Amino acid sequence: MTESVITEFTGGQRDSISRVYHYGVSGVRVLDSHDVTRRLYRFDPSSNTMTENDPAQPGKILRRFVFDNYGMLEETFSFGQPPRTFRYEAGGRQIVMREGGDYGAVGKTFSFEGSGVAETAFGRDGSVERVYVFEPGGEAITIRSGGWYGDIERKLVCERINASVFREPEAFLQFLMFTEKSACETEAEIDEQVAKIRGGSAGEPGRSRFAYTGPRHTSDDNAGPQGMPAARAQGRPDMNVQNPPGRRPAARAERDDSGIDFIPDADSPRDFPRGSPGARVQSTAIPLEERFRSSRDEDRTLAAGRSASIPLEERFRSSREEERTLTKGKSASIPLDERFQNAEDDREQLTPGRSTQISYEERKTGKRTQ
Repeated sequence: MTESVITEFTGGQRDSISRVYHYGVSGVRVLDSHDVTRRLYRFDPSSNTMTENDPAQPGKILRRFVFDNYGMLEETFSFGQPPRTFRYEAGGRQIVMREGGDYGAVGKTFSFEGSGVAETAFGRDGSVERVYVFEPGGEAITIRSGGWYGDIERKLVCERINASVFREPEAFLQFLMFTEKSACETEAEIDEQVAKIRGGSAGEPGRSRFAYTGPRHTSDDNAGPQGMPAARAQGRPDMNVQNPPGRRPAARAERDDSGIDFIPDADSPRDFPRGSPGARVQSTAIPLEERFRSSRDEDRTLAAGRSASIPLEERFRSSREEERTLTKGKSASIPLDERFQNAEDDREQLTPGRSTQISYEERKTGKRTQ
């Protein structure tokens, strides 16, 4: 039987082939853009399983997918990859993916809708991550990111097979497994696209392909003696001679600056005077008495404030004048008996409860006497 071919394109245009799937009765072979087999899947209808085998060692099983009436179980044989379960819900109109087994947290949901399947991330109530749209006629499956009208992430064109075959839940899980991409494969495709943009060469890391590669001119090349620019040195006949015979070139010209422009003698230590022009003497030459003279001249006896002339009696007079005897309130004229009369009138004499009719012996023994 002739194998069916599914060609995967990156984006909506059919000019960048990322992978090719050879779908047959025995399994699926996944080839990259260079016709190199990257993944190998084999079907086992007798046990209702699908296995992912190593392309270099076809007898080595990397993953096993077991299908039953409730969904699919993914069995991994590598450390750090927990198993995943895909269970049917709502009569097969929804697939719930759990990480770590049947009792793990819900990671994604796949809902079968009118024109495709919506993949929801971050639990049952998460946002739509991508959508699998089955094009009319069954010729292609478009994968959009973000929603039904999002950007086209991938497009799979089917040959000698109808794309509507994968609308059935079990077939869609098979399609989901052999079309998924790992993080390493995604990064490899990005690096390959970058290499194509750069003209087939990855280029030097950290260096743009538009960078200047010609000879670099430093300040020493354009300067005359004693740092004078070459343009000014050309005006003087005695300044046009650079490095005459018997004269050693400058030390800075011997330095390999690797294309970095250096300012001559800019990093040499110098003692620049600080402060005003009249105060350029180092502090070590100023005697200690002269340093503190200005501060001692400014020391003056603080004058007494205006508050010191106010007598103490006058300061507290205002507070004493404001002191007044508080008058008694109106409640003081009400007799004590009248205050509590309303409370005593409201009191009602309590009647004895029914428990008083029960004798002490009956309470103690818990048996009712006749």
